[in-house]
Amino acid sequence: MASLTITPGRPLKGTIRVPGDKSVTHRAIILTALAEGLSQVTDYCRGEDCLNTMRAFQSLGVRIEETPEQLTVHGKGMWGLTEPFGPIDCGNSGTGIRLMAGLLAGQDFFTVLTGDESIRRRPMGRVVKPLRAMGATIAGRKGGELAPLAITGTRLKGMSYVSPVASAQIKSSLLFAALYADGLTTISEPRLSRDHTERMFAYFGIPFHRDGCTVRIEGRPSIRWSGKTVVVPGDLSAAAFFLVGASIVPDSDVTVLSVGMNPTRTGLLDILRQMGAHIEVLNSREEAGEPVADLRVRSMPLRGVQIGPEQIPQTIDEFPILCVAAAVAEGETVITGAEELRVKESDRIATMATELRAMGARIEERPDGMVIQGLGRKGANGTLTGATCASYGDHRVAMSVAIGALTAAQPTQIQNTDCIETSFPNFDRKLLELLTDSVKRL
Repeated sequence: MASLTITPGRPLKGTIRVPGDKSVTHRAIILTALAEGLSQVTDYCRGEDCLNTMRAFQSLGVRIEETPEQLTVHGKGMWGLTEPFGPIDCGNSGTGIRLMAGLLAGQDFFTVLTGDESIRRRPMGRVVKPLRAMGATIAGRKGGELAPLAITGTRLKGMSYVSPVASAQIKSSLLFAALYADGLTTISEPRLSRDHTERMFAYFGIPFHRDGCTVRIEGRPSIRWSGKTVVVPGDLSAAAFFLVGASIVPDSDVTVLSVGMNPTRTGLLDILRQMGAHIEVLNSREEAGEPVADLRVRSMPLRGVQIGPEQIPQTIDEFPILCVAAAVAEGETVITGAEELRVKESDRIATMATELRAMGARIEERPDGMVIQGLGRKGANGTLTGATCASYGDHRVAMSVAIGALTAAQPTQIQNTDCIETSFPNFDRKLLELLTDSVKRL
């Protein structure tokens, strides 16, 4: 297993690009595969999660040609998928397995969806239950609560579903199932979750209606959408590590190019600004229905804030790196309503509390969040203490600890960092690029 050693003492300086948005890449692959004819997906995320979704559609009979810069997808139309010869491995991707479950529930063939050890522990009942209410035939461990999921495709019926949580994965799984269902499907959630699926539906011309936190869609649409070029914006969740890093490491100045600015994803920017971060939004534009901009961030002392349930859906993936920001801020940060984080790739409340405590942070863990007593920024060799840390096989925990280590007084070693490939290949090189550029400028 790989490990990563972080030696602190230098600012972050320079201009970089981050991998394409993971959430957008999953959906782009799905909708181009269901399109009629040729599509290109450019600047896509080459993390293992998205590559597993690409391989899944190849196993379903879709021809996809891959280069580092672009996927060329030979779409087979809405009814063109074919039964795979074996189980589909979704790897570590909760998005992949849950969206695929919805899509495959309405096909006319049998499929098995599985994944790695982490995926086989994560809750699947949250999509299996409503899909069964639409008529889906899905079996799995613990009655379908856990993967592998065995899906016998059948004709679905539309329904009205009120989700107990704001979850883009649940909503999107049901939207893909609704495409193959008879009649109207209505999906409501308590707060608006990420709307990448709805934006991409609109981009491809798939009819639906959204009213606040409710989406309605008529199944089996007569429209057949044609192939398109999808330019994937940079992943704000990946940029988050450098936005926080440049905020908390003194004398830093970093610009991240072409970052997705979807308003259902920008909670991180709102919270960081509330904490006192200096972030500029430059060159705003739109790509494939998604707002995009360049982000410039310069170091500033941060202060503790209150992060409540209404902010969690827009910051769900950025929680680990926000914990780092809070740990080195001045004052107290209180996070509530974040119990969903206990069923991610790891229990992110427990894992971040454990690892930051090992680095000297003062954290009280609570069932739905935590209270962090910020240590305050005290100079280039910072506030945290170097330590040997674990990643728990969670890519976001590993990268967050690496950024926190930049503020420590001693080197930090992070063990089992292979998991970073899930979403951010060459993260260590990007980080080194900014540190090297800071040396050039000094």
